[in-house]
Parts: sequence; C-alpha cells; structure tokens
Amino acid sequence: MPAVTVRNRTRDRLIGGSVEIALSFWQRGRGLMFVSGLDEGAGLIIDPCSSIHTFWMRFPLDVLYMDRESRVVRADSKMKPWRIGPIFTGAKWVIELPPGTISATGTQAGDIIELER
Repeated sequence: MPAVTVRNRTRDRLIGGSVEIALSFWQRGRGLMFVSGLDEGAGLIIDPCSSIHTFWMRFPLDVLYMDRESRVVRADSKMKPWRIGPIFTGAKWVIELPPGTISATGTQAGDIIELER
C-alpha cells in the first residue's frame, strides 16, 4: 500500500509520517484487523468510509472522520477493540491512528488535514 505524510494544517502539527492508504476493496475491508499494533507516526487511510469497527483488533485506535474538503468532522480517541463506530453521514473517509495521536497533536473537529506524498 502506498504511504503518505499526514499533517494537521490548521495547527501545523505532524499527525503521521508513514500513513498507508487502503486502495482496494480487500484492503479497505481488512483495515487493521489482525495487526498487532501501530508504531508512532503510522496509520491507515480508508477511502471511501463513513464508519468503522474494531472487531478482531488487538489495540485501541484514534480515528479521524473526514469530509470531502479534508476537514475533520469527528475525532474519536482510543476506540477500544470489538466496538462499532458511529455512521457519520458527513464523513467520506477516515484516518486510523495509534492511540494518543489526537491528543498529542491537538486535532479536533473543524481542523483541515493535508496529505503529502
């Protein structure tokens, strides 16, 4: 999977230096299931996506729900394994990150996120 750098443009903070993009149907469906953890600076972008689950996950996730304009519409911190996230009709894609990333970067709803190749 290709990887990008994810930056919070609103707060000028690096969110992740090596965030992979799930491009295929199978990559999006599998997500981070069966992965043992995420290193700091890592993550996964799922596009399109308006809701996630953490079934078969072994660790909590921080999740950013993004709209078409790359604006955060919801930020969920430390979503535990074996949960179902909300269906967010305004969300078009999500970024799954290591727990604590949202807090460490100060990211919140309304922030603009930038992807750099």
